[in-house]
Amino acid sequence: MARSAIINVMVQAAMKAGRTLARDFGEVENLQVSRKGPGDFVSAADRRAEDILRIELEKARPGYGFLMEESGVIEGSDPQHRWIIDPLDGTTNFLHGIPIFAISIALERQGQLMAGVILNPVLDELYVAERGRGAFLNDRRLRVSARRELTDAVIATGVPHLGRGDHARYLSELRAVMNEVSGIRRAGAAAIDLAWVAAGRYDAFWEHDLSPWDTAAGILMVREAGGFVSDLAGHDNMFETGEIAAGTELVQRGLLALLKRATPVTMPQ
Repeated sequence: MARSAIINVMVQAAMKAGRTLARDFGEVENLQVSRKGPGDFVSAADRRAEDILRIELEKARPGYGFLMEESGVIEGSDPQHRWIIDPLDGTTNFLHGIPIFAISIALERQGQLMAGVILNPVLDELYVAERGRGAFLNDRRLRVSARRELTDAVIATGVPHLGRGDHARYLSELRAVMNEVSGIRRAGAAAIDLAWVAAGRYDAFWEHDLSPWDTAAGILMVREAGGFVSDLAGHDNMFETGEIAAGTELVQRGLLALLKRATPVTMPQ
């Protein structure tokens, strides 16, 4: 594929940060018995990657603002453009030596997602998308799967864990979905989940309590691969609600209907 100038900028930044993350990932297992502990090391790796991304993107496009997981909002002199960045999506996977994590970069122009890059530096998978120009994995054009029926579908999700999310709501949703689909998967990184929907590996994905940096690049990726993305009410308010449902047209529509019918179960005391 012929990449635009902005995609080249984003890819170069992601690759530079990715080399650092890949090197740090190789050290995680050795740190399980270290004095400082792997958690502190991973936090430092996250910050290092974010610093590299910010420096590289600022150098290429001075004036653009930032919305980043670690540093939050940084206003730029150009109010029309904003980078939305997660330097390490899948931190728990990274910490445990599981090679499913990603750098996620999106470019927003006047509130519209214009370009996205998702890089898994260990699996050597580079996903890119640009508004109106399609989505690609390592230069191969992506299309969402052709599956139409929930009974044939593999659905990805994010599972709330200790101290996070509404467990009762999730269990009711899981019960509703698992009875109707071919399989349910949990990868542990929303950017990867969305990239895999775009690649046709998953037929749909849903999750609650996400931030814009978790989903921005992936939203564009899925849409440019021919898929559909909304919040769980079917609206385009994913950033505001923190909810997302993405997939092929019919599977995503069926998933939304299942989630709407789900009623919370009572959690044991």
